[in-house]
Amino acid sequence: MSVMPAAFFGHGNPMNALERNRYTEAWRAFGRSVPRPRAILVVSAHWYVQATAITAMPRPRTIHDFFGFPRELFDVRYEPPGLPELYEEVADIVHPAWVGADHDSWGIDHGTWSVLVHAFPDADIPVVQLSINALKSFDYHLQLGAALAPLREDGVLVIGSGNVVHNLGGVSRALPDAGFDWAQRFDEAAKERMLTDPTDVGRLDGHRDFDLAVPTPDHFLPLLYVAGVAGATDAPVDVLVDGYAYGSLSMTAYSVGMDAPELSGSGVAAALPEGPPPDGANI
Repeated sequence: MSVMPAAFFGHGNPMNALERNRYTEAWRAFGRSVPRPRAILVVSAHWYVQATAITAMPRPRTIHDFFGFPRELFDVRYEPPGLPELYEEVADIVHPAWVGADHDSWGIDHGTWSVLVHAFPDADIPVVQLSINALKSFDYHLQLGAALAPLREDGVLVIGSGNVVHNLGGVSRALPDAGFDWAQRFDEAAKERMLTDPTDVGRLDGHRDFDLAVPTPDHFLPLLYVAGVAGATDAPVDVLVDGYAYGSLSMTAYSVGMDAPELSGSGVAAALPEGPPPDGANI
C-alpha cells in the first residue's frame, strides 16, 4: 500500500463547498494526485471540545454546524462510510495519550465536508474525524500529530482543516481577495516555519500578530497536527495554494510528502452571506 501524504486546508467559509474557484480547484487537484487512501482522518476546527475522541460509527452523519447561509448549503449531504476499527489503531499508536470512541454524538462537520466534496467527490472512501481537545497545550497537539504519522504507511490520509489566520471580527467585505498587513505577516511567518522547520509553528503564539490572527485557537490547531506529521517523518512540505479572503482569513493550504500538483482555476474565495459576519465558532 502506498505511503499517504498529509495535508492542511484553509477552508474559509462553508460556501466554498458550492463554489468553483482557485482554492476549490486546488483541493480537486490534490484529490486527483494522491494514491487512493484506505481511509481519511480529518482534524477539523469545528470539532473543538474538552476531550480527545475519534468518530467510530459505521455511517457518520453530515453536520451543518453553521447558520445564516442559503438553503442550498444545508441541503449538501456528504455521506462516506466510517471506519470504526480505525479507532483501535489510533488508540494504540497514540498511547499513552487517551482517545475516546464517539459512536453517536458527532459525524462529518463542514470543516471536513466543504473540502472533501471537492477533493473526493464520490464519497466512497471511509472518513473519520479526530476532535481537538480544547484543554490541551500546543505541544500536546503537535505531539499527537507526530504520533499519527505511522498511519500514513498504512494507507491513511491525515488532513487538518482550519485557517492559519481566522478573525471573523476583522472581516472586510471590501477585501474579497486580500489580507490585512497583520494577516499577511502572520501567514508568512507560518509559511516560513512550515517549509523549513514545521514543528516550530507551535511557537507562533509568540508572534506579534498572534492575538489578531488567532483570536481563538480552534482554526489554527489543525495546522499543528499536520506540522507534527511533517516533523516526525521529515517529509517535504509544499504550499498547495495560498491567498487571503476578506482581509482577516488566510486560505493557505499545505501538502506533506508529495509534490504539489499543477493548479488551474481562478476567482476569489466564496462570498460571505449578507448581513453581519456569522459567529466565529460556526465558520
